Amino acid sequence: MVGVAFGMARYAYGLTLPDMQAEFDLSEQLSGLVASATFVGYLIGLLGVPVLVARRGPRAPTSVGGVCGALGCAMVALSPNAAVLATGAVLAGSAAGWVWAPYSDVLRAVADPRHRPTLLAVVTTGTGVGLVGLGALGLLAPLVSWRLTWAGIAVAAAVAATLNLRLVPALPPPERQEGGQRLHLGRLLVPLLYTVTYFVAITVYFTYASDAAEEAGLADWAPALVFALIGLGGLVAFWTGRMTAALGPAGVGAASLGVVGLALGGLGLASGAPLVLGSAVVLGAGFMVGSSVLAIWTAHVEPERPGTAFTVALVVGAVTSIVTPAVTGSLVPSAGLGTVL
Repeated sequence: MVGVAFGMARYAYGLTLPDMQAEFDLSEQLSGLVASATFVGYLIGLLGVPVLVARRGPRAPTSVGGVCGALGCAMVALSPNAAVLATGAVLAGSAAGWVWAPYSDVLRAVADPRHRPTLLAVVTTGTGVGLVGLGALGLLAPLVSWRLTWAGIAVAAAVAATLNLRLVPALPPPERQEGGQRLHLGRLLVPLLYTVTYFVAITVYFTYASDAAEEAGLADWAPALVFALIGLGGLVAFWTGRMTAALGPAGVGAASLGVVGLALGGLGLASGAPLVLGSAVVLGAGFMVGSSVLAIWTAHVEPERPGTAFTVALVVGAVTSIVTPAVTGSLVPSAGLGTVL
């Protein structure tokens, strides 16, 4: 579910945007408005998770996310006009907000405490697997149509939603089990500071990776390859649980920021394809380990309300992701892209 919703549906719009602009004659302003709207959909999903979990249990929002992903991507794949395309893209973008955090509550209920960090890392690393799939679809799309990418994600979302319903238990709302305990925001302070720094760095990379690839002279199909390499590099996050046991959440978080910084530096200095593609692999490792450790970290400091704590962190990250492009965009014209990276 996380792989399809977060690794594929959330990033497919940017990957296929040039072809959609050509077919529907979308202006830059309209394209940017739709991109912003997909983030609004993501935020709505995040904010809706605690409400739905409180009423229906943690499986409910993952089911909603699966439906949003399948229906939204199908609408884009079959879109006859820009209005249907925009609606489908926003619906698909909301799927990522619904599906990720609730699995923290699911694992708290069904998994042995010793195995939870590893399982949280495995769930989160689904994003990396999804990015590999998105990159593969993106590489095939020019041979057929950009619609193939969206149709493939719609099928994957339907399959994931069906498996989710069959395999994830219908648990009662956590509040009934936990006596309505409140979050301790003081415990979340350091993870939230990490969240802001992490999402600034990740957002900057994804915002400017295509521009850096173009400046380095890569071909039009390079963005799809970059996404696939990010996903492949991110598979190292399967071992985030072991890393956390050795270094602690703060240590792994600091290391992941260092790796992401290295990837940003490589992208900023990129003068050819090897450095751009190499930075994608490095970014994948820091990106996925960084997100995996955030899920583990929030569950560690709030063991009774892991899903709610993770949702708070993701909302902070989403707001950071909205603000960051405006700030960096004002710096690039004067300082240059390489310096900003």
